[in-house]
Amino acid sequence: MTLQITIIEDEAEIYAARLQAEIPGITVHAGRTEAEVLPHCASSQVIMGLAQCITERMVDEAKDLRWIQALTTGTDPLIMMPRMRKDVTITSARGIHGPQMSELAFFYMLNFARDIRHVLDDQQRKIWDRRPQRLLQEKTVVLVGIGLISEDLARRCKAFGMHVIGVSSGRTKVEGFDAIVTRERLVEVAARADFLIAILPFTRDTLKIISAEVLRAMPAHGVFLNLARGPVVDEEALVEVLRERRIAGAGLDTFVEEPLQNSSPLWSMDNVLMTPHIGGMAENYAEQILPLLIHNVRAFVEGRMSDFRNLVRG
Repeated sequence: MTLQITIIEDEAEIYAARLQAEIPGITVHAGRTEAEVLPHCASSQVIMGLAQCITERMVDEAKDLRWIQALTTGTDPLIMMPRMRKDVTITSARGIHGPQMSELAFFYMLNFARDIRHVLDDQQRKIWDRRPQRLLQEKTVVLVGIGLISEDLARRCKAFGMHVIGVSSGRTKVEGFDAIVTRERLVEVAARADFLIAILPFTRDTLKIISAEVLRAMPAHGVFLNLARGPVVDEEALVEVLRERRIAGAGLDTFVEEPLQNSSPLWSMDNVLMTPHIGGMAENYAEQILPLLIHNVRAFVEGRMSDFRNLVRG
């Protein structure tokens, strides 16, 4: 029986063409929306896509589904899907997102350090104001969660001369970190954070781990960045501390509800910088992820699922 794969992604046609060229004998159906791919799910043994774009309807339709390859590091939308069958193997795209996620973190940190909004306002108004410039050097960055992305970001922070503290539920020593503490000490290290960065998976254990207590422990000049998932933050508490100017600002790429509702006060806050969940995106994303997809599809075709890379559940 010919292996049938359905891919939902903006560049699905690129993935389909490359996979079929590299692995003869498979059929890959490509689409950008649920409506485009749903007719193919019923005959597919494999579904690929951004975890948040693979819908419960697609999974329900795929009665022969054996494997889901997420094109994201996070797989929480799949793991928490109420009707996800236990016999469906799930793999992730862990390991490719370090460069783009790290650069987004620096985009936020440099914008807040150099006060880009005042710079742009001065330029627009033709004002020559040589304000003091805040450096990243010698600042303390606290990374909540230590995985491959955090390791990449920590190395880059050290290159800027920053002091790097990690918060982990299990790891105790990792290259690039000056210190690592347990989650029980999160409030303590938040008080030392010039930049507090959430970069951990969303699970039942990490729900609102960035709590009101954590946010209120930060120094007044501190900036919070969320590069993880929206629900890891108590979003109501974050809005409150930002309104009260208890912290200097927040850089947010993810939110509890996405797309962010027009009614959210975060849109209009002058101490908030937002991006629409683009942290994992890159101009060369297909080139980054295709070696992983080719390896895993080849292993599946040859009956070597034990050789899967980035196995999350199976």
